[in-house]
This record gives sequence, C-alpha cells and structure tokens, in this order.
Amino acid sequence: MRVNRLRWRLTLLYCAASVASGVVLLLIIVALSRSLPPYDAPAMQSVPVEQGRLPASVPAELRGYRSNILALPGIALAIMAVLSLAVGWVIAGRMLRPVRTMTERLQQISGRNVHERLAVAGPRDEFKDLADTVDGLLGRLETALDGHKRFVANAAHELRTPLTVEHALLEEPLIDPDATVEAYQANFERLIAVSRERGRLLESLLTLAGSEHGRDRAEPVDLAGLAEQAVRDRAAELDRRGLRVKTMIRPARLLGDPALIGRLVANLCDNAVHYNVPGGVVEVATRLAAGQALLVVANTGPVVPPEEVDRLFEPFQRMRRVADDTHHGLGLSIVRAIAVAHGAVLTAHAHPGGGLTVEISFPAM
Repeated sequence: MRVNRLRWRLTLLYCAASVASGVVLLLIIVALSRSLPPYDAPAMQSVPVEQGRLPASVPAELRGYRSNILALPGIALAIMAVLSLAVGWVIAGRMLRPVRTMTERLQQISGRNVHERLAVAGPRDEFKDLADTVDGLLGRLETALDGHKRFVANAAHELRTPLTVEHALLEEPLIDPDATVEAYQANFERLIAVSRERGRLLESLLTLAGSEHGRDRAEPVDLAGLAEQAVRDRAAELDRRGLRVKTMIRPARLLGDPALIGRLVANLCDNAVHYNVPGGVVEVATRLAAGQALLVVANTGPVVPPEEVDRLFEPFQRMRRVADDTHHGLGLSIVRAIAVAHGAVLTAHAHPGGGLTVEISFPAM
C-alpha cells in the first residue's frame, strides 16, 4: 500500500512537470503572438480580388489568426496531461520495482533464516546501495543473534552446575540413614558456598547486561584514584600469591559512570591477579596522553596464543580452569562492555613469555 502511494506521488510529479513545461511553452507562444503585426490594408494586397472586392471571409480569418494559435496548443496540452498520467504511472512502476522486490524478500526473512541476503546484482546505484546497506544490517543482526544464543547457552550451563551440586548436597543426607549432625552442618556450609558462587554469577550477568545497554550517568571520574583503590583492596591476595606490584599511576580524569568504571578497573586487576604465576608481576598504570585517559593493566602468567586473545573478551570464555577457580569467564567481557558504553578503545596483546596486557583509552575531560 505504501508503494502504491509513492507510485501515485511519482506519477503526479511526472505529470505536473510535463504540464508545467507545456504551460511555459504556451506562455511563450502567447508572448510571441502579441508581437505579430495587426491587420492593415497593405497586408491584404496579396489577397485575390474578385470584381474589385476582397472576399468577405478574409478579414474574419485574419481576426481569428491569433485565437487559433492559442486554442490548438491548449488542446494539445490537455491531451498531453492525460498521456503524462499514463506514462508517469508506467515509469513510476518500473522505478519502484526494485523497492517492491526488496520489500517482499525482507518480509520473508525471520530469525530462522536471518542468514539470507538481498544480494541485489547490477550496476551501483541508489537501490543497490540501499540493498547493500540492508545486507550489512542483516549481517550485524545475525552476529548479534548468534552471540545472544551462545550467551544464553553458556549462562544456562554455568547455572546448571551449582544447581546440580545443590541437589546432590541436599539429597546426600536423605539417602544416608547414618547421617550425623556434623554431616548436615558440612553440607549446609557447602550449600552456602555454592549459593554465594551462584550469587556472584548472577551479579556478573546483571552487570554485563547493564553495561551493554550503556551508562546511565556521566560524572567526573578519577581513574587514578580507582586504580590505587583496586590495588589496595587486593594487597592481601597479592601477598598470598607472592605477586609483585608495579604501579605508575598518574592523574587521569574522564566523564563516565563511576560505578561501572570502578568495576572495569577491579575486573582487570582481578584477572591480572587470578591468572598469574607464583612470584609473578602485576603492572597498573594510568596517565593522560593526546587527550585520552589511559588505563594499562599487565600481568605475567601462562602463555596466551595471540589468536585466542579476542576470544577471552567473550562471555564465559577462559583459557583454562585452575584448582580454586570460582570465576565464570565474565570479567573481561564486562570490561569490554563497559569500555564500549563509554566510547573507549580497548586493545589487548599477549606477551611471548606469558601473560597479557590490556590498554583502555577513554576520552579525557
């Protein structure tokens, strides 16, 4: 229905242009007719004479000369207006045929066949550019849907594990007739630990979802202060693991959500501490450079293949599990989501000897 309305608009526009050009031509004819010489006697010298008199019809024919000049083009203009409507309807239909074809194909694309494309062939014009733009949009939509499906599947898998453990812990005393109070207490303590782990997972999922939707507020954020606080909060863990800390924290301020930026810094430090080696090093640096507030967190650790670096920033992706691993592979994905929400640029590269360096560049105040 919309295509028909557009077709009518194009038809009327074509007809209006044709009639307008005809009216201009008619006005030119009127202007030229006014410049014709009036009827006079010398002009009749060439008229045939019968018995010394001019034919009675001659003066009337000369008087109607100008009116005939205007009447005939006016009739032709009316005929052309009707023909312009018909021709405009045909031309508009041919012009809008690619749009109608693309609309019909897009109506057939759904979540089940989002991989299909318009794939319009032919020379590059406005319609092909539109089709290529729609194909690009469909490609990004397909990528987002695939990522959403993987995220849901991974989240379900991560949530299923603590649920299975909880079920086993609850069932164990029931099937053991000799269960003691100490056994019940031990199971309850393990249930509490599993519940806390699941709570951390749900909190991380909520943070990830909120980060991907963008920041709610923009306030001055002291990036250097957040980095110093993150290092202080992890001093005991650093000592327990025998890790050395190198800091080069300089003033760096930006506009953003303080809570989200704080979580970003904390997640990077947690990742650097958790995926390290005994006696390793954690480096934290902040500074201003070229109008950007930079945060750099580097750590030693296991060797990370360069082709695996980008995968680590996807939800639920880890290089390997360790014995005390209570992480769920969401830390770096949350970091990336927060960085994107703040218009920051995130780069990461693996060290040949092991470990990772993550640099985030925020627009400075």
